[in-house]
Amino acid sequence: MESANQDISLNSPNKGLLSDAMMDVPVDSAAAARTAAAEGLTAAEEEELRAEIAKVEEEIGTLRQVLAAKERHCGELKRKLGLTPLDGLKQNLSKSWHDVQVSNAYVRTSEKLGEWNDKVTQSDFYKKTQETLSQAGQKTSAALSNVGSVISRKLGDMRNSATFKSFEDRVGTIKSRVVGSRENSTDGLQSPSAGDKPPQDNAPF
Repeated sequence: MESANQDISLNSPNKGLLSDAMMDVPVDSAAAARTAAAEGLTAAEEEELRAEIAKVEEEIGTLRQVLAAKERHCGELKRKLGLTPLDGLKQNLSKSWHDVQVSNAYVRTSEKLGEWNDKVTQSDFYKKTQETLSQAGQKTSAALSNVGSVISRKLGDMRNSATFKSFEDRVGTIKSRVVGSRENSTDGLQSPSAGDKPPQDNAPF
């Protein structure tokens, strides 16, 4: 009793230390867990449950062996058909994607996105934006068409102006002079006639 009544004041030099009596108490956590789990069960009921656990574990082992044999047989069949692991991966991905598409979460999400899209496209803001963009496109097209018309008209006016006609006349005059000079040069370079003989060199050898 004296050890149980030791000073446990915060100012005690023995604070934080367990007494020898408490340190000597053995602690069996596994036994405590079993006692808590089996509380309220009779020995017969506990034995029946343990037998059921052993039976289920044995069935699990058998199923694992059967599954491994089935997987080996499936692999042999795929090899005979020339299917590669990549083909199997593609098939699995395709099946997984199909399962996602038919899942309730995917269907609900698609429906929700469709509702949001309808709300956005039917909103006044969206309609105003569409009208604004359409008007801007029409104005841009009209402006470009007007610019083209103005440029064409300016070029026509330039060609009909006196300055442009005078420039064309000068170019035509220069061209006729160049062509005429070429024709005169061609006439001056004609070959000598048969009656013309080159002068002979009468110098003695």
